[in-house]
Amino acid sequence: MGVVLVGGTSFRIWHVARIDDYRKADAIVVLGAAQYSGTPSSVFEARLDQAYNLFRAGIAPQVITVGGKQEGDLFTEAASGKNYLQERGVPGDKILAVETGSNTLLSIEAVATAMRAREMSSAVLVSDPWHSLRTRTMAHDAGLAAWTAPTRTGPAVYTRESQLHGIARETGALLWYQFTHFSADFTYTAQQ
Repeated sequence: MGVVLVGGTSFRIWHVARIDDYRKADAIVVLGAAQYSGTPSSVFEARLDQAYNLFRAGIAPQVITVGGKQEGDLFTEAASGKNYLQERGVPGDKILAVETGSNTLLSIEAVATAMRAREMSSAVLVSDPWHSLRTRTMAHDAGLAAWTAPTRTGPAVYTRESQLHGIARETGALLWYQFTHFSADFTYTAQQ
């Protein structure tokens, strides 16, 4: 039974990772990743570039960046993401930086609260492909209508090894979340 559960979950993660849903939404939500003194890591930059492309395509009128900061950081992930998007030409008033969240669940909950406060209810989620099912599941649980349009560039998709690692990591994290409703964000080892 355990093998079927793990195998089925891995297959669902692989399947959802391949979906690009470009339906219009109230907001494009970019899940945070590492940043270094305000400069997004290559993982985060790939996510931000995807959000930029979606915004330019008219998928949503608002981009939401989310993520707090680690001890000693000068910038939050959300602020770093907002600055990056503004430098690419997205107007600052079209970007909401939700500067909290130290893991996927806390970030999604913070975004859901911020969206409800602004009478928004639908979101296209941008993260790595393997992260899509878990973020979508958490967003639905937080009361959002949500679908995914993951990045197709960056370290998470460069090699077969990084893809397999991502699927294995997310299988464990999603099963943990489904059984406990707590986040299990494991260390990400793709080259930053």
